[in-house]
Amino acid sequence: MKKTTCAGNMSQVVLVLDSAIKHSELHSRLMRFINEFPAVYGGIHRDINLCPYWRISEKAEENLNFTSYNCSNEGDMRTLLGECINKPFKDNSEHLAFHFINIENQKSYLAMTFDHRLFDARGAETFLKLFQQHHENNNDPAISSGIPFTAPAHLSGWLKKFLAGRNVNRKIIAMSKTPPEILPIPSGRNKRFKFRLISFNQQETQTIYDNAYKKAGYLMEMPFLLAVVMQAMHELFRKREMTADSYLASVTIDMRTGEDIKQELFFNHVSYLFFQAQSEIMSNQKELINSIKMQMYEQVKAGIPRDIMEASHLTRIAPLPFLKKIIDIPLKGKISTFIFSHVSKNPLSPDIMGTRIENVFHMPRVSVPPGLGFFSNYFNGRLNLVISYLDGLISNEEVNMLGKNIKEKLTEIPSPLVAMARRGEG
Repeated sequence: MKKTTCAGNMSQVVLVLDSAIKHSELHSRLMRFINEFPAVYGGIHRDINLCPYWRISEKAEENLNFTSYNCSNEGDMRTLLGECINKPFKDNSEHLAFHFINIENQKSYLAMTFDHRLFDARGAETFLKLFQQHHENNNDPAISSGIPFTAPAHLSGWLKKFLAGRNVNRKIIAMSKTPPEILPIPSGRNKRFKFRLISFNQQETQTIYDNAYKKAGYLMEMPFLLAVVMQAMHELFRKREMTADSYLASVTIDMRTGEDIKQELFFNHVSYLFFQAQSEIMSNQKELINSIKMQMYEQVKAGIPRDIMEASHLTRIAPLPFLKKIIDIPLKGKISTFIFSHVSKNPLSPDIMGTRIENVFHMPRVSVPPGLGFFSNYFNGRLNLVISYLDGLISNEEVNMLGKNIKEKLTEIPSPLVAMARRGEG
């Protein structure tokens, strides 16, 4: 990924604040908070046993990467956010940066850019929640108490790990029988990622959740959202006159419960589900949703997400590029058509340092291939969807088309006659 984009596997969570705050005070409070968590200043090391681990240097420089900007409008703000997420960390010891953007003292944005080796999406949100609590409790250093900074090395039970790897490999081989289509990766290096935010208001969000309940069932927002994104991608392929037999979505899922997230705050705790859909069912949303739900039930029952987590421990004795080839070879390098994620819960309080938080959204960079991802999250009654894509992969016109199709399908309100027909009335 660094070869293609000049930066690693990074993401950014953005807080939209309804007014300006003093960046100097924010900087000093963040410094005091960050220094309570020495893991932030660590890095991956290998000793003579070749087992990688996260080591905190005794001479760690506790310097926070913090920048502040002033801009005149929302357009300049979006440009700055894009520059922040595309800026590489200075070296392998830096994994966190904060960017504060002030729009003419009327509204401000706080963006936390993080290395996915340090946090996943929910971990990053929880870290910011702890910062809120740290401020509310007058910089109480006890905020880090109860959060472990050590973890087992997982250097036993290798048979279980290899069996898990075998199960994952069999799943990949089964999917490779109908190879998924991907968009051609543009040539060249040092390419940036671009982003498109689709933010829904509370009324639109309620319509989306009502549609998800009616079409997919209780607590089935993810299958509904994924089905709509797949249909929009199918339209994009049709517009390009590209023939696709099937589409494959890699969907990230969090393996932690809400209760134990503070016990596993640092590092990455996501796994994956894989959803493959044939092109001939793309026009039938009901059939597509049912297919996604059935695949989800089957993979959870077979323990695929847990097997992926278990098999990932093999990287402690085998290099990651070798294990990546196990997936790449059956799928001929076409890992998926796109990446998808839905963060349904947000732990943040409604204000930070006395300023109300209007919205929260995520800006992840995506592995290449596929170089394309759709990331939704929910905050304060509002749903957001961010399209993340490698520069040159899709055009502005195509991004507009994707956004338009997704928004229309998500917020569709069927006419009374259509609703009656679906219920079998009339």
